[in-house]
Amino acid sequence: MSVQGREYAPTRRDCLGWAGLAAVSAAGSSMLLLPGFAQAGQVEEPLADSVRSILSGAIANKAPPVPEFSSMDKRLAHLRWLGAMSDRLKRRKPDFQTRIEFLQTVWYETKRAGLDTTMVMGLIQVESAFRKYAISPVGARGYMQIMPFWSRLIGDGDAGKLFNMQTNLRFGCVILRHYLETERGNTFMALGRYNGSRGRDTYPNAVYKAAKNWVHPDV
Repeated sequence: MSVQGREYAPTRRDCLGWAGLAAVSAAGSSMLLLPGFAQAGQVEEPLADSVRSILSGAIANKAPPVPEFSSMDKRLAHLRWLGAMSDRLKRRKPDFQTRIEFLQTVWYETKRAGLDTTMVMGLIQVESAFRKYAISPVGARGYMQIMPFWSRLIGDGDAGKLFNMQTNLRFGCVILRHYLETERGNTFMALGRYNGSRGRDTYPNAVYKAAKNWVHPDV
């Protein structure tokens, strides 16, 4: 598969410039108010200038979520995944076009960030139950429950844009990739950091359990 005409493999460098992060470790419609896990959220931590620059660049690159494939087999595999996920998501997102656009964007953004698409689907289920306008008691917003301070740190300062589908998914995937780099690839710890509960198992286990709903052989 290729993105923007390039043969694609989910590496740190691709689109995101993650090489500079590997050596950096950080310290330690209507709104739906979410209880439970959503009461937590990403914790604002100091970012080195180099990390801030990399993350800002990753957010700013507004490539459309339209992948290209290097072979017909890969394209057909993606279409099989899209059809299966659409069926599973239908109850939560009844409108077909909205559902397909959401899934295409999730797939694109996770591949772009080198993330496990299945795990991210589980994370979205836990964080927002696939509600675009979800908002938590601490102010986290949208599908991936992004804390507004990220707009100030690496965006243009407009936290209202976090309710835009692609913007929210882009932020969420970039932030999760950053936490994976910070935790040296430890998914359990990265998920805990994403939720603001680093080191505790309740949230990562909930994501792992939810991800089982979205397993598919073509991902």
